[in-house]
Amino acid sequence: MSRNVTDHHSIMDENRENKRMKQEGSERKKIKGTVVLMKKNILELQDIKASIVDGVDEILGHKVSLQLISAVHGDPAKGFRGKLGKPAYLEDWITKVTPPTVGNSTFNVTFDWDEEIGAPGAFLIKNFHHNEFYLKTLTLEDVSTHGEIHFVCNSWVGPAEHYKKDRVFFTNQTYLPSQTPAPLQHYRKEELENLRGNGTGKLAEWDRVYDYDIYNDLGNPDKGLKHVRKILGGSTEYPYPRRGRTGRPPANSDPKSESRLPLYASLNIYVPRDERFSYLKMADFTAYALKSIFQFLAPEFEALFDRTPNEFDTLEDVLKLYQGGIKLSSDSLLNTITEHIPFEMLKELLRSDGERPFKFPFPQVIKEDKSAWRTDEEFAREMLAGVNPVVIQRLQEFPPTSKLDPKLHGNQTSSITEEHIKNSLEGLTIDEAIQKNRIFILNHHDTLMPYLSRINSTSTKTYATRTLLFLKKDGTLKPLAIELSLPHPDGDQCGAVSRVYTPAEHGTESTIWQLAKAYVAVNDSGYHQLNCHWLNTHAVIEPFVIATNRQLSILHPIYKLLHPHFRDTMNINALARQTLINAGGMLEKTVFPGKFAMEMSAVVYKDWVFTEQALPADLVKRGMAVEDPNSPHGLRLLIEDYPYAVDGLEIWSAIQTWVKDYCSVYYKTDDMIQKDYELQSWWEELRHKGHGDKKEESWWPKMHTRKELTDTCTIIIWVASALHAAVNFGQYPYGGYLPNRPSISRRFMPEPGTPEYDELESNPEKAFLKTITAQLQSIVGISLIEILSRHSSDEVFLGRRDTPKWTTDTEPLEAFERFGKNLALIEDRITKMNNDEYWRNRVGPAKMPYTLLYPSSEIGLTGKGIPNSVSI
Repeated sequence: MSRNVTDHHSIMDENRENKRMKQEGSERKKIKGTVVLMKKNILELQDIKASIVDGVDEILGHKVSLQLISAVHGDPAKGFRGKLGKPAYLEDWITKVTPPTVGNSTFNVTFDWDEEIGAPGAFLIKNFHHNEFYLKTLTLEDVSTHGEIHFVCNSWVGPAEHYKKDRVFFTNQTYLPSQTPAPLQHYRKEELENLRGNGTGKLAEWDRVYDYDIYNDLGNPDKGLKHVRKILGGSTEYPYPRRGRTGRPPANSDPKSESRLPLYASLNIYVPRDERFSYLKMADFTAYALKSIFQFLAPEFEALFDRTPNEFDTLEDVLKLYQGGIKLSSDSLLNTITEHIPFEMLKELLRSDGERPFKFPFPQVIKEDKSAWRTDEEFAREMLAGVNPVVIQRLQEFPPTSKLDPKLHGNQTSSITEEHIKNSLEGLTIDEAIQKNRIFILNHHDTLMPYLSRINSTSTKTYATRTLLFLKKDGTLKPLAIELSLPHPDGDQCGAVSRVYTPAEHGTESTIWQLAKAYVAVNDSGYHQLNCHWLNTHAVIEPFVIATNRQLSILHPIYKLLHPHFRDTMNINALARQTLINAGGMLEKTVFPGKFAMEMSAVVYKDWVFTEQALPADLVKRGMAVEDPNSPHGLRLLIEDYPYAVDGLEIWSAIQTWVKDYCSVYYKTDDMIQKDYELQSWWEELRHKGHGDKKEESWWPKMHTRKELTDTCTIIIWVASALHAAVNFGQYPYGGYLPNRPSISRRFMPEPGTPEYDELESNPEKAFLKTITAQLQSIVGISLIEILSRHSSDEVFLGRRDTPKWTTDTEPLEAFERFGKNLALIEDRITKMNNDEYWRNRVGPAKMPYTLLYPSSEIGLTGKGIPNSVSI
């Protein structure tokens, strides 16, 4: 439909409405309104031309119209939809002075309102400009018998020609479906239908469609076999949570795979319009593209990468990354950068503040003590208070066994014996230590063993590891033994070939022990990034974002509860699929599983169960806690000083209380849960579409009771906020110093009589550094995790909302205020515990307080703060 035709129809509608109102002889009243929005022309230079045209349009006639919709009276001629008021227009669009930078503009609007129509519950808006704008709020003043009425919009409103249905916004009131005023019910249902789309076609930038797809967009088969990857989702072999559908056409060489965007268009991958980063967030995130320059390099880069042109010779060389910056010595690499990096990016690379290239902030783990990371105590402490404190388990049988199928993998039982550890148990026997809950294990064996032959056929050379630890009387852990395992040379079916290493403090044995710990760290780094971080937070939450927008109206109480916890998730995940987890992306270049990375995470997803994502259930499953009704939170931790669990249970309890208080306002009985058709449709779709490969009924609550609703929403909020914070924002503080958490190993453990072993004896630091991540890969990896560990300038943290008027209901607002105060008390407790020397695991040898579950934070690289959502 052309713009002129659209304008003509709008004028005809207005004339008909005027005639009807005059015939009814209705009394009219003027209602003043205030609209807050952001004009796009102040945000994007490329839209200046469209903005000039819009200015001319405004001279010729009104171009942004709003019509109030009655929540009281339906129009019989239109199926009893809420009656429409007369169109009103934004005033002073041209003369209004707008900020020169990103900011709000406020406009007045005056409505003619028929008292007989009654109070408004929604409004329609039509934008006949060439540009979209971001509509934040509409506030009506002095509405008869109602006072102020507020609409929270927070949505991009594009040109009317982009929409098949007019854009509708509702007041900030909350209604269950059965309680929705009859005149608004049609608008409520129609808006959800619009958001679902029709499941076909390529989706455009302005579309608002939420739909599902499988992960068939990671590979790029049109570039050749090297870029082919497994399709994840839709199969029992490689199950996966669903992603947002883009509707891009299939690849030319494989109709089952989706075609990919060219690299220069990576930031424009489709997500529903309102899921895109804000301009402030995008400005911050652009730093990722600038600093991660290696994505933009020509094929020469890969050749340089394969030859590892630069090595760290000493640990002092590594420190130069943070103390003075380093320059890569390869002239060909620098020439490649100069030839292929746009000038603006090169400026950022070289920095304007006088710093040398590739200088990074000091990671916290070496800020106070440059060598504490090497101690056994810090190595073990980080399993309880590091960036990945969610894997360690209590050992319940000795020797550790395997769940791998012996027909395929032979005997995979651990080769650690009593002789290896019996003298390190403070006088206890192994059986006594197990019975007293004193032995723990970090076990990456079963996940990695099926892939090791393929992984080690590349430039990576690594092991599957098991690490046993002992809980000392002082509450700290010490490593007992590390087992490094490889597949049998005669075939995987022949079992594992393993070697066990025990702690050593001096000579060559000490260097070998440090290498053994490094292989453990490599395992843990990769498992963390792929599974604990990406899969268990980013990937599993995306279906909840999609289903919530498809099945729960913005008026629904559960939508209002959950919506803040979905902010930016679809956008960051889409960017990850485009540049991070894709074939040849940064994850494959910097984490040891390489091209098998995402395939491995799909295998791990087979064991994912929604109810086990609750923190108490997870701690019990891992044997880190036992149920105890006399203990706080109903659990007794078996390691009292387990900072992640201690702080996490406080946060979990606060979220649970808030959710329970909130849900009890709207659901007085279990019967109300069962009769809420939007809620039931939401839950059905999540289980059978969003997580469609995980349909086993026993893995999910039935959604029949208020407790099931409360538990479900608590898990969703926990995963999206606190769990993600715990496994994400410590990446740079702990892993920014690669020797502490190397992500790749390039050589096996040296054997006596080999040149590598001789080097290990003569120059242990160089041998260590030649085994772990190379210099160039280190720079790429550090650049990435520095960005991913930062809070953007527009972040919204747990216990806060981006608008105080998100509902009109008093009880939820009061409960939310209590939630915020509770989180403030938790912050105080965390600070006090970190300052109490009794809790040795909270600070440790690195003198690095555990703050990853400290709820609030400043912007930037802070190592603390819990954002509401998986936003980076």
